[in-house]
Amino acid sequence: MYVIVAGGGKVGANSTRSLLEMGHEVTLIEQRPDRFARLEEEFGPVVLRGDATEISVLERAGIARPPELLLAVTGDDEDNLVISQIGKEGYGVPKAIARVNDPRNQPHFDLLGITQTVCATTSILGLVEHEVPEHGLVRLLELQREGLDVVEIQIDRSAPTAGRRVGGIRLPEGSRLISVFRHGRTELVEDRTVIRPGDQVLAVASRDSAPALRKALLGT
Repeated sequence: MYVIVAGGGKVGANSTRSLLEMGHEVTLIEQRPDRFARLEEEFGPVVLRGDATEISVLERAGIARPPELLLAVTGDDEDNLVISQIGKEGYGVPKAIARVNDPRNQPHFDLLGITQTVCATTSILGLVEHEVPEHGLVRLLELQREGLDVVEIQIDRSAPTAGRRVGGIRLPEGSRLISVFRHGRTELVEDRTVIRPGDQVLAVASRDSAPALRKALLGT
């Protein structure tokens, strides 16, 4: 697989290192002279100096081949958006993954069709929410292209579904229960599965049905 990595910070450098170890062909683009020198010392001719938002630089990196994967992981959200757009719209790159540094910028990526994004802040907050759930439902994974969320619901004793079989629970359209985690073990959900207090229920739901799913399972 041929991969272009735009941005030679920690994310870009670590991604490049891992991809090379897996045997993939990689070009890493870095603009800053000091960082470029360090990266070139480690990776050699794999590293290209330049501004990855410039078409001429991307073409020198081989964007016209096109690569199977483009990683836009600079520290600037606007640059990552531009790089991804150039790759997908201008050169037909089949898959572009963009780093989102500020989660407030996520709607801009969504609006322009850059659906595969990674945001460290959102991921960390998701982990915090998982450890200290405030609203009973925690979003674990967002599948933007499919319009689905993978969520986890903590069942407490007051939940109307506690003690009921899954087959008798009316779930909102566009949602499905996947598994139940209890006593350190996970079991796949069947109609005969009984939901118990303390269970952590994993479910998949369309974005619109997630609030209704929470209400159906927790009553609030």
